[in-house]
Amino acid sequence: MNTGPGLDELRGCLEGIVPAGIATCDAEGMPNVTYVSQLMYVDPQHVALSFQFFNKTRENILANPVATVLTMDPDTAARYRLTVRYLRTETAGPLFERMRAKLAGIASHTGMEGVFKLLGADVYRVQAIEAVPGRELPRIPRGPALLPALRRSVDELNRCTGLDGLIDRFCACLEREFDIAHQMLLMADEMAGRLYIVASRGYASSGAGAEIPMGVGVIGVAAREKVPIRIMFPASEYAYGRVLREQAAQSGLVDRLDNEIPLPGLAEPASQLAVPVMAGGRLLAVAYVESRQECTFGYDLEDALVALGAALGLMMLVLRCPDVADEADIAQPAPAAASSAGPPVRVRHFGRDDSVFLDDDYLIKGVAGAILWKLLGDRQRDGRCEFSTRALRLDPALHLPEVVDNLDARLILLQRRLQDRCDWLRIEKTGRGRFRLAVDRETILVAEGAPRPG
Repeated sequence: MNTGPGLDELRGCLEGIVPAGIATCDAEGMPNVTYVSQLMYVDPQHVALSFQFFNKTRENILANPVATVLTMDPDTAARYRLTVRYLRTETAGPLFERMRAKLAGIASHTGMEGVFKLLGADVYRVQAIEAVPGRELPRIPRGPALLPALRRSVDELNRCTGLDGLIDRFCACLEREFDIAHQMLLMADEMAGRLYIVASRGYASSGAGAEIPMGVGVIGVAAREKVPIRIMFPASEYAYGRVLREQAAQSGLVDRLDNEIPLPGLAEPASQLAVPVMAGGRLLAVAYVESRQECTFGYDLEDALVALGAALGLMMLVLRCPDVADEADIAQPAPAAASSAGPPVRVRHFGRDDSVFLDDDYLIKGVAGAILWKLLGDRQRDGRCEFSTRALRLDPALHLPEVVDNLDARLILLQRRLQDRCDWLRIEKTGRGRFRLAVDRETILVAEGAPRPG
């Protein structure tokens, strides 16, 4: 029977800030005591211990599955003794990836990079928790009160009437209500296995349109496994610039990096948290936050952002722009004459990946690039400047998926990328399901290569 708090109240002891000690016995009852690299909260009844070496502790636990763990709260110095029973070892999947990412930060913090390699996550059932008598420090509150901040944020999201406003309010809530200065929101393209930035705060450039592959770094792993991934200390193997360049080198794609949108982010984040945004079991986006300070994001903030992400995901589905406009309903005024403020611009489109260049400067690729190329082509061919989302969804050349096409998010991405890169080409919303392409310079459209197959 427990004589101390529940496991939920001990989560601060399970961050790896203070190493936990574990006592085991072999089949004959000979005890062994050692420190464990990581003790991680799984749920109210279970914890996971890192399995890195086949040592005496591992040998004992396979022979005698009951152990005692001593852990300490890093803020108050309160100590707790846990009686645990070994159940299984997981060598892949969400729990393993969460522990591996967290262990990478702990290894860096303790100077053990290259030594700590996770072989498995050992799952234990917590049978008893006992508070160990001793002096304790008073607990000092950190950051804003999370439950009121969550309620205010959900109320903000519920007042949104459009996807672009929803994205901006979500980012504003992270900054205002949770005091998070550095953040990104990335939409998921599960068919392509990538995520692309639609909004960010706290960086010199927005990075709108920058991409991250599924499974790479904190963001990619959170997307692939559909679980939050949190790191409390700097972890070089999760530094995106280096990871993405190494991946490109392994794939022989280094020459293409110059055609990629630079990823914003802190050069050396000390704390990272990526939270998948889900709705109906489907991954819609990933919210990523980071800080220069160690141990910034705890379990409680993770819980709050998971709940806020769930509200965001539902609102994304609710606000999916309706295709209310029909082509016959859209008046097509004569396009305005191109401004003579600058020379003509060559808009180059490469069919293999739908990448678009303005003269020799890379702009965008993928579905967003295909959309822009179509809009410019229709304008040149028919003089059109007014469009509808309905018409875009019916166009097979855009290669939109049949189930969830994320067309509205891609239009927002294209709009924000144009705002970042040029002042003469804009997408302007004119109503529900309708928008205008505004072009202030003469454009020369140049198709490079055959279009990609449908």
